[in-house]
Amino acid sequence: MTEPESERGINLSRRETVENWHAVRAAPVRFASITVTESANWSDPIAEHYVTGAQEAGIHTGARHFARPGGVHDQADHFVRIAKKLGAFAPGSLAPALEIDAEGVDDKFIKAWIKFVRASAKVERVLVYAGHDYFAHRLSPDKWADGEVILWLARHNGIPGRPGWFHSRVGVHQHGNTADVPGIRGPVGHDAVVYPFTLSDLLL
Repeated sequence: MTEPESERGINLSRRETVENWHAVRAAPVRFASITVTESANWSDPIAEHYVTGAQEAGIHTGARHFARPGGVHDQADHFVRIAKKLGAFAPGSLAPALEIDAEGVDDKFIKAWIKFVRASAKVERVLVYAGHDYFAHRLSPDKWADGEVILWLARHNGIPGRPGWFHSRVGVHQHGNTADVPGIRGPVGHDAVVYPFTLSDLLL
């Protein structure tokens, strides 16, 4: 049986410049995850503006938090406050995401962050974003990846939806980072849903 074509998405941080969200949607981009907070006290007003623009263009949009070691409850509280203000927990939004790319952020941190965000935001579905090295060698997803946690694997192999590393909860694959999305100036992370997951599995 032939697998269906993966739904495509992007992820953004303060490094990218979005000029036209309607052009992005027509690319077609179906979903977007935008980093709005980092640590326990930093938020990006430009990224917050991007969340609103993507939502208005009809893109399933979610907020993402860049984790730093320590103060997990303070970081989760900071993220939830900002994301709530942006309407990022509304039905149809991309599930909230936690980005792991800093030394010292471990399984214990991830498990506590998920628990706090679920209780505070009143959502169950959560995405955990990390590179291949983290998932394969540094983290143990089975300790915290239950049936409502979806792994988002960054591995730039250029094969959308085929990350080359298996776990039953891998549902999103960042397969590249190139400057070819209409409406965005500069490189941007390219993502695809991993079969048998579908876009609806990533939404609140």
